[in-house]
Amino acid sequence: MKSSQLAFYALTAAASVLTLAALGLTFFYAPTELTMGVVQKIFYSHVPAALCAYAGFIVASAASMGYLLRPRAGLDAVARAGVEVGLLFCVYVLISGPIWGYKAWGKAWVWDPQLTATFVLFLMYGGYFLLRVFSPPGERIRKIASALAVFAVVNIPIVHYSVQKWGGLHPTVEREGGGGLAPAMKTTFSLSMLAFLLLFAVLIWLSIRVKMRETRVEELYLDVEDLARSRS
Repeated sequence: MKSSQLAFYALTAAASVLTLAALGLTFFYAPTELTMGVVQKIFYSHVPAALCAYAGFIVASAASMGYLLRPRAGLDAVARAGVEVGLLFCVYVLISGPIWGYKAWGKAWVWDPQLTATFVLFLMYGGYFLLRVFSPPGERIRKIASALAVFAVVNIPIVHYSVQKWGGLHPTVEREGGGGLAPAMKTTFSLSMLAFLLLFAVLIWLSIRVKMRETRVEELYLDVEDLARSRS
């Protein structure tokens, strides 16, 4: 077995163990939040998922910038993988957020600055995904998609700092009795963050491998077509 395969299996095992541990701490160790009660426990997966979505989109945008400067199949594969994994986490954020918000605000959705910016981010990278899925393969489409990914990444700091700049209704977390995050909350959040980052690493690694294989199959298919034309 190759060392890269061993590393992948070890990473997968670590991510699985830490995810189970984080779930255990979330439900059986972390204290109940002061105002929102048990629904606040969404916080321990909602925030790490948002950061993993950022990471996926940043990876995609960096690879897309590299592709625009020097087109290479490997960079395109990384960009596609980053968008797909980022969208996966972003969808979870857009599902878990309204559940949390319904308890915090009494409404599942309000046009809060951060929620609105997150939805716009999802639409932009969702557009990249749809463009790549439904457009015929070709250099022109790859470059258009790369430009879209580079442009869309500008929205990430807007999402992240929108609460500080424009306010909004985004819920804050207080332990029972007040005073911010309790030590047990911080421990649970830190472990959840690590678990999500390892899960992100596993998914991005696996997705890149799949995309590289798809690219190789496409190249072989084109080679066979060229060979058939030359013989006809």
